[in-house]
Amino acid sequence: MRIVPAGDSALVVEFEDRIDPDVNAKVIALSESVAAAALAGVRDIVPTYRSLAIYFDPLRVDYDGLTAHVERASHAGSSTRVTAKVVRIPVCYDAELGPDLADVASFAGATVDDVVRLHTAATYRVFMLGFVAGFAYLGTVDERIAVPRHATPRVKVPAGSVGIAGVQTGIYPAETPGGWRLIGRTPLKPFDLARTDPFLMKAGDRVQFYPISRAEFEAWRSS
Repeated sequence: MRIVPAGDSALVVEFEDRIDPDVNAKVIALSESVAAAALAGVRDIVPTYRSLAIYFDPLRVDYDGLTAHVERASHAGSSTRVTAKVVRIPVCYDAELGPDLADVASFAGATVDDVVRLHTAATYRVFMLGFVAGFAYLGTVDERIAVPRHATPRVKVPAGSVGIAGVQTGIYPAETPGGWRLIGRTPLKPFDLARTDPFLMKAGDRVQFYPISRAEFEAWRSS
């Protein structure tokens, strides 16, 4: 682990440079430890795959004191957070809703049903949130269907689209540009300001996808 400044109002704590559940668990444990300390002047704490950004008010925070606290917290260690949960997400793997499904099957040398089976067989880890509010980066995708993203992104990807980009999978919370391979769509909203907690998933959670029919998808969305 190393701590590096990012301007005069943020620092970044870096761990091993790889996508790995154990490394990510260290990041999340440190994130929760710093959050629990409720340090005056700390504005935001942002965990990623292998680093943690801490944003603070430089007029209220002693930088040396903050880094000393981070070092103590990192050495103390922590187990997986108690609040981590399993989120089950319905997905309609329909050709119209998943326009890249056939291409992923071709990449895998398999059938569309095989792709659905492989995508729904895994329990994915939420490594981090980013890109847009509520976009969870999930891993790890079975290598047989870990197709690279498009070289040229789509201008518009519908909200709820489920995609694959290499070893990652995720759900687009809103209509945005995007280059991930779209294999289906969920009627659930990963980010919804109408909920008490707008975020459906948080870093450290587990996600399980399960297939639903087009009729179920339409009924769910209209309810």
